[in-house]
Amino acid sequence: MKKINVSSKTSIIISIITSIIFVLYFAYKGFVVYFIQKAMDDTFVGGSASDITITLWFGISLSMVLSMFLFFQFIKIKDLNSQRVIQKGIFIGWAIISIVMIIFVPSYIYLNLVSIISSIVGLLSSITLKGMIAKDLKERKETLSEKEIYLLQKLAGIKNPKDK
Repeated sequence: MKKINVSSKTSIIISIITSIIFVLYFAYKGFVVYFIQKAMDDTFVGGSASDITITLWFGISLSMVLSMFLFFQFIKIKDLNSQRVIQKGIFIGWAIISIVMIIFVPSYIYLNLVSIISSIVGLLSSITLKGMIAKDLKERKETLSEKEIYLLQKLAGIKNPKDK
């Protein structure tokens, strides 16, 4: 079986694109509800009941914009361990969004598929990073210097025979 390698940058870019899709969709829904409410205000029916709906659509859109900016910042991180933690978080985040959307709004099939794809890519990237970290540790056979060993022993409270 061939192992699928997905880079961290690819996963983050896919998450950015997914966030953009969510932002556009939720902003669109917010504007539609807003204009419907304005049209209802001009009639005798009234439209004050949908104020909270407008706020929720735009609130979700704003939260996705903020997550998108976070993804842009995550691209700059070079440390493999940090990238792996971020990829695990991306996987968990998109998986939770997917599950919640499947439970509460199963009619949004395409948004569900996009978030599931982002979740799977995040998982594959995390697995790829795990292999890269293991490979990096095998290649790097450096040991701690005497000074580092001394400082770690001092921190742990272990007496060094040289201190006597």
